[in-house]
Amino acid sequence: MKARKVKGVEPEGWLAENARRIVLVRLDELTSFSEAIHDPNRVRRLHDMRIAAKRLRYVLELHEPVFGPASRAAAKIVRDVQELLGEIHDCDEMLPMVERHARDLRREDAELVRAAAPDDATDLEPAAVGAAIHSERYRGLESLATFLRARRVLLYERFIREWDVLEERDFAGKLEWDLERASERAVARAVTQAEREAAEREAARLAAAQQRAAEEEATRLAEELDRRATEESERLAKGLAGEGANIDPASGNGEGTSS
Repeated sequence: MKARKVKGVEPEGWLAENARRIVLVRLDELTSFSEAIHDPNRVRRLHDMRIAAKRLRYVLELHEPVFGPASRAAAKIVRDVQELLGEIHDCDEMLPMVERHARDLRREDAELVRAAAPDDATDLEPAAVGAAIHSERYRGLESLATFLRARRVLLYERFIREWDVLEERDFAGKLEWDLERASERAVARAVTQAEREAAEREAARLAAAQQRAAEEEATRLAEELDRRATEESERLAKGLAGEGANIDPASGNGEGTSS
């Protein structure tokens, strides 16, 4: 059975809302079989329902961290449905195999009995059946087939009873309600978390900006001090150079002699 497409899933949307949409589609798939399954001969529909139950179970288990106890409880119920349908499906698959094998053995025995008779025989005596070699085997297979038929009937009756109880308790409606409440709580938590993370990012941004401003101011002050020190060094160097130019080499002082 091909899975239904899920519409309305937004890649940028809230996980809880997207997950709820997926669960609701899978839940609708499962409950869509409610009418058909009351016919025990609709083997294919029962098998398809088992597949639908498996899909719903998996999506519920996958999103248990999102939906919490509601998801966990529903997944257990759906798992029980899936497993019971699986037992019925095993009977539906095994019974034709057993019957086919028994027919093959009977046909082989019939060929052996015929081969044991003379070529010109016009009839067979009941004792001719002694040439058959598989009689015990296909009698055992017939017993197994009887067991499978009876077990299938019992399992199917049990399934119908349990499914009817689920419908009486409005399992689907309760799950929808539980998921809606759980989704609202999950979105609220996500919003709070997103706001907190946004506030933390803004605080980090402001702290980084303040740090950069402080570093830039420190750099500016260092450059200013360096500039002033350079200017002062140049001024002192010029002053010393000027004083050196006024010194009389003969007298050793800065004043010249008069003649």
